[in-house]
Amino acid sequence: MRQTPPPRTYRVKSFGCQMNVYDGERMAELLAEQGIIPAPEGEEADLVVLNTCHIREKAAEKVYSDIGRLRREDGTSPLIAVAGCVAQAEGEEIMKRAPAVSMVVGPQAYHRLPGMIAEAVEGRRAIDTDMPAETKFDALPDRRKVGPSAFLTVQEGCDKFCTYCVVPYTRGAEVSRSFKDLVEEAHKLVDAGAREITLLGQNVNAWTGEDAAGRAIGLDGLARELARNPDLHRIRYTTSHPNDMTDGLIAAHGELEKLMPFLHLPVQAGSDRVLKAMNRSHSRDSYLRILDRVRAVRPDIALSGDFIVGFPGETDAEFEETLSLVDAVGYAQCFSFKYSARPGTPAATMDGQVPAEVMDERLQRLQAALNRDQLAFNQASVGKRCTVLVERKGRHPGQLLGKSPWLQSVHFTGDAAIGDLVEVELTEAGPNSLSARLLHPAHA
Repeated sequence: MRQTPPPRTYRVKSFGCQMNVYDGERMAELLAEQGIIPAPEGEEADLVVLNTCHIREKAAEKVYSDIGRLRREDGTSPLIAVAGCVAQAEGEEIMKRAPAVSMVVGPQAYHRLPGMIAEAVEGRRAIDTDMPAETKFDALPDRRKVGPSAFLTVQEGCDKFCTYCVVPYTRGAEVSRSFKDLVEEAHKLVDAGAREITLLGQNVNAWTGEDAAGRAIGLDGLARELARNPDLHRIRYTTSHPNDMTDGLIAAHGELEKLMPFLHLPVQAGSDRVLKAMNRSHSRDSYLRILDRVRAVRPDIALSGDFIVGFPGETDAEFEETLSLVDAVGYAQCFSFKYSARPGTPAATMDGQVPAEVMDERLQRLQAALNRDQLAFNQASVGKRCTVLVERKGRHPGQLLGKSPWLQSVHFTGDAAIGDLVEVELTEAGPNSLSARLLHPAHA
């Protein structure tokens, strides 16, 4: 059995959603606890973790392509770990097809990565796609240093079983982390440098728990508790499901100053028949009523959503209903995709699969409408004064980049540091960002 020297350096490549970004950060922290350091820029790593996403079409094939690119000129490869949702769904197949892979680990088992690395060093390949009863979060190290904006996973898994989606199969059933653990981790994130926390979950607004007094609460109760920390200035959450937009959460948007005026609420389609076929369990009208209620308590809220075009059986008329919904809402941002059949999901075997060229044309039309509305939202922001959280340096000398309360990218020049909250006037709008003039530091 051929042994490999223990890895000294690592690189984690995360694909897909913000949950994967969070998981990638936690895996990096696990590796750091083992004394493995990030590979310097431009240098090969001894260990590469491919943290995969299974949502898009041909996700598995892209994994094999990435594995192939890691092969060195001398024919060797680094230690390779495939993690994430493709690992969960196709772990055994990856081990068969890709001998260069030493480890396959699912999203609920990556806390076991150090032990798997030890096996790989001994020459033994390891796979772990269990969904253990014990929480992986108990095994993860404390967050010691984070950026100005940090992610906090509060809920994982999904019980909704939309007919196009693999998440219930790759991430498991909906599970909420405990109130106590979340409050403690949020405080540690703030102590480590976070000024803003984004609460994450596959259905984040399905989070439930009991507060310190034993009272049952939802996500709004958790947000209210976190807002009591004077050093935490901003709270966001994503991704939500319309069925879990409770009265309390809607009210919190009007009552909680630290809850930013931004709501990502996927709808997926504008046709009730298509929504029913998707098993979305909400209607076009119920979705629009939720948005009306949120806007009533927070008139300046920026709205975001997700759309799928070309779902099996979608007609031209039903696609027009999606366009009319877009016109009715006026989104500030959106994500839109062509339907892609995921093996094992009910929609993959439905009749009426839409031709690729029809999906292409529909997606272009939808994205044109969404881009129009995003630009209009940004243009309507010109002249506003707002607070920007400075997140990083820009490409130009003296330029700084950050986010507005409405999650717009804002760039400006002036005397500020990363992590500052500064007051700016928005002066010019583009389709994807705004220019601003620095007024004065708000919370230096």
